[in-house]
Parts: sequence; C-alpha cells; structure tokens
Amino acid sequence: MAAAQTGTGKTAGFTLPLLESFSGKERVPSNHVRALILAPTRELAIQIADQVATYGQYLPVTSDVVYGGVKINPQMMKLRRGVDLLVATPGRLIDLIGKNAVKLSCVEALVLDEADRMLDMGFADEIGQILKLLPNKRQNLLFSATFSDDIRDLCRRLLNNPIKIEVNPRNSTPKSVRQWVYEVDKSKKPALLSHLIQNKEWSQVLVFTRTKNGADQLVKHLKSQNISAVAIHGDKSQGLRTRALNDFKANKTRILVATDIAARGLDINDLPHVINFDLPKVPEDYLHRIGRTGRASSEGEGISLVSADEAKLLAAIESVIRQTLVREVETGFIPKHKVPLTRQSKPRPKKLKKPKQSKSLDKKSKDSDDKSHKTSSSRRSRQSPKGMKPEKPSSNRRKKR
Repeated sequence: MAAAQTGTGKTAGFTLPLLESFSGKERVPSNHVRALILAPTRELAIQIADQVATYGQYLPVTSDVVYGGVKINPQMMKLRRGVDLLVATPGRLIDLIGKNAVKLSCVEALVLDEADRMLDMGFADEIGQILKLLPNKRQNLLFSATFSDDIRDLCRRLLNNPIKIEVNPRNSTPKSVRQWVYEVDKSKKPALLSHLIQNKEWSQVLVFTRTKNGADQLVKHLKSQNISAVAIHGDKSQGLRTRALNDFKANKTRILVATDIAARGLDINDLPHVINFDLPKVPEDYLHRIGRTGRASSEGEGISLVSADEAKLLAAIESVIRQTLVREVETGFIPKHKVPLTRQSKPRPKKLKKPKQSKSLDKKSKDSDDKSHKTSSSRRSRQSPKGMKPEKPSSNRRKKR
C-alpha cells in the first residue's frame, strides 16, 4: 500500500520496476498478460498507458490499454499476441474475459491505481471477479493519494500482510498549492466565476462541478460571456471526452468544466488554476481535485466558491486536511447569506476504564465488611444499656482498629 501526494510520480513508482523485471523474460503466450494495471476511469487508463509506452520504448516489453466507450474488436485483435503490461478499466476487462480475448493465469503482478476511488465507485464486485481468475502466487500493489479508514479495512482483506509506504502525512495537501475560499451566494456563483476569469485574466482553468447537468449549464453560461469552455463527464462519448481533454492540454480551450472523473491521476502540465465550483461530497476528493495543479513542485492555486448551504462540506474538508482555509469576498459579490464559521472535528479521546476486581475478591471484602459491622454492633449492644447512648472513649485512650 503506497500513499503519496498527487503529482509525486506514483505511476513511475510501479511502472519502472515492472518494465525492468520483464525486460529479460521470454515472450508472454498468446492472449495472456504478465502484469495487470487497473484504473477507475478511461482518461487515467489512457494516461498510464502513454507513460508505460514512453518509459519502455527502448525495452523489449509489450504494453496495451483497454477501456469502454469504444469498439471492442480492435482491442481483441491486439491482445492476440499477448501483452506484458495491460492497463484496463474493470468493466471492459470483464467483457474481454467473457469473450476469451484475455487470460489472467500468467499474471505476476496486480496494480490498483487510485485504489480507493476504484473501490468507492462500486467496482468492488468487478474486482472480486477478476481476483478469482488470478493465480494465487502474485504481487499486489495499491497506490493512491488518499486512503480512508473504510478502504484500509477492505485492503486488509485484499492484501496479505502488506508493506505500507506513506511519503507524506496522511491526507496532506501540496505546499506548492495556495488554497482559499470565496464566500458567495449560490445563485451568484456562475457570475463570480466568469468575473474572476476575465478580471484576473486566467488563461487555463479546470473547474469541478458536482453533477453532469451542472457542468453543461456552466459551460453554456461561460460561452454566453465569450469564454471558450467545454464539459467532460460520464454522459459524453469517449471521443468527445478525449478531444476535450487534449484541446485543454494544448491550450486550445480556456476552461475545462468536469465532474470528478477528471479528479484522479490526470497530469496536465503547469496547470495554474483549479476551481471548485461545487464542493465535493466526499472530502478526500478535494485533495485529488486541487492535486491537478502544483504538480512536480510547480506552483498553483486551488480556489473554492462556497455558499452558506455548503458549510458542513467545508468543515469536513478542513477536518481532513487539518487546516482552516482562508476566506475572501469579491467586491460586488458580497453574500446575503454568510457562510457559518467552521470548526475542525477532532476525535474524542477514549476514557480509561477502571480495572475490574475479581468476583472472589469482591465477595471476600463484602463478607469481611458484614462481619466487622456485626461485631461492632454487638459490642455496642453489650456496652450500652437499652435506650442509653454509649460512652465516648477518653481522649488519652487509643482506639483499636
């Protein structure tokens, strides 16, 4: 289990050793795979495959990528020759297994990249099916920038006594990214975003929304303000998604509006600004979103537009990153509904329980107390006549215990 901040080279961390270990081995049999790399999104799978091809271009190692949203027959044809490193999304891989286009009996290493997101997106059943087809003797590797407690518990069942590598403190944000919040009414968010883009002359901005419909509506608004923008989300065809991402990377499009499918692993060179138009419901996703900027030690800005109804989401994010974000208000956009102050929630220390005494000791002490009580009462009854008070001991006489 390896956890490190976004943009620190996790892909190279597992790709380079695999390429080196496979470079001197015999060719893999037809339709077989030597190492399987699973990714949660098509965009991330394509990016990993490009990096694998770049790192291994001078080595006798074959690699390929399979994902949904495109025709399956060309992918089946490529897999006939066998592949040393196969990058795949879980759904398309299962489709290919069902058609006998790929066999996993020779897999020596399984890599789950952005493992927590893949399990959180509901791929647990698909991963379970894939694990049943893998040989018992293999190496499992899980990589991510964040590991929640639930995912860690699940990893304990998937992995056998794993080695844990944490490069940075858990759920820490990159120091190269400056973060702050703009307080604004929900209805004024689109106008504030276009105002900031134009007045501050931002040339390349990645904007995150919570919903697909929200992304499309925001693109319409930006275009009405003569700002070039395009949306990318799960309802778009793979061709449109790839084209939109490539145009944004090439600076042909000024604004890319995306849902969280673009929050994981995507590497965009020198991206200066990331805007959270909507705060994510899962606080760990905030780390992945702002991790698209400030990569490889470059500087960037992570800005969130927060309305009053998102105060709880903001508090959850600040608790995860263990810091309170600076708040600002833009002139002309002073909110009518102020965002309540937030407090980072801290785990309550557990109270130490008092050590329990054994039942035998309790019984003995109780018996002795009863016995002493009876003895003392009988003495008092003998010394004092009925209806008279017992005499007080003299001051110079010591009491016997």
